[in-house]
Amino acid sequence: MTLGRTLSAQDTGPAGALDGIAAIEADLPAAVTAELGRYLDGRRETCADLAPEFVDAVDDLATMALGGGKRLRPTFAWWGWRGARGSSPSPEVVLRAVSALELVQVCALVHDDLIDDSDLRRGLPTVHARWTARHAERDWIGSSERLGAAVAILVGDLALAWSDDMLRAAGLDAATLGRVAAVWDAMRTEMLTGQFLDVVGHATDQATPEGVLRISRYKTAAYTIERPLHLGAALAGADDDLVAAYRRFGTDLGIAFQLRDDLLGVFGDPAVTGKPAGDDLREGKRTLLVALARRHPDQDAAAPVEHALGRDDLTPADLDAARTALQELGVVDEVEDRITTLTTSALDALTAADVEPAARECLVALAAKATRRTF
Repeated sequence: MTLGRTLSAQDTGPAGALDGIAAIEADLPAAVTAELGRYLDGRRETCADLAPEFVDAVDDLATMALGGGKRLRPTFAWWGWRGARGSSPSPEVVLRAVSALELVQVCALVHDDLIDDSDLRRGLPTVHARWTARHAERDWIGSSERLGAAVAILVGDLALAWSDDMLRAAGLDAATLGRVAAVWDAMRTEMLTGQFLDVVGHATDQATPEGVLRISRYKTAAYTIERPLHLGAALAGADDDLVAAYRRFGTDLGIAFQLRDDLLGVFGDPAVTGKPAGDDLREGKRTLLVALARRHPDQDAAAPVEHALGRDDLTPADLDAARTALQELGVVDEVEDRITTLTTSALDALTAADVEPAARECLVALAAKATRRTF
């Protein structure tokens, strides 16, 4: 089925609401992008009045928000609302509310790129790289790199602030906003906790499987799938049983999503991922692949992985040796097995829950898209 499938009229209330849902679901990612575009256009005008020179930074934020991405977070939130048989707020209000999740994602990506010192995102220069280059091209004083880092911090902060503003301006009534705000607040704290654990884990060189999975739980799973689904449930006023099922589905699937991302960070095709080959190894990311390799009893066979980790001068031969070692050690197969186990657990939770059948089918399709992707 396509993710644009709509529910039946008897499940969606008045004909006007059904028409609004059908229009949005005809291309939900495009609807999210359009909603973001309208919101950011308005904020750009405000910033241009405040300080015209700020517009370049705002445009960089908009490029990140509008220039790609799978729109997974708003999509999970939307289908969380639909799966709970949400009939209010209106579809248009729900769309505005869930679209704000993309600005949380922009914050995370801009800051992650800076933390990881990544030059490319989706095949384009990252915000800090773009401002480093602008500083040099315009012959400004001081350090180009320091200016790039400073602007990236501010752009990420702006995206997070505007995500809150967009949610609260979506048109939710007070009771619904109260339910949603509790989920939203928890999601932001969890995401930042995960980012902190990731940074400190790197600095202390801690890479146990258990520690890596805890980071994946908070840094990725919570704000990518678990809390967006919870947000959709809160919008619909769902009961505790459905919230619990959504959270189990979202946690397990979100960790599986991160593990797939870890595999792509080492084995992905740069033409598809938009990032250099082996970038996770070059950046020294302590992923589950690395943690399992370090735990393997044959450390001589695992040596190419450790040799590649964190090397700015990583050569194609070094990368090939590390990839071969990960495969021959059985680490890649173990991660694939974990993805399968987690995905099965997630789907079991969904099957046991009282989720509207068509929405359930869409969530199953999203699970496959999240865990079998190549980018």
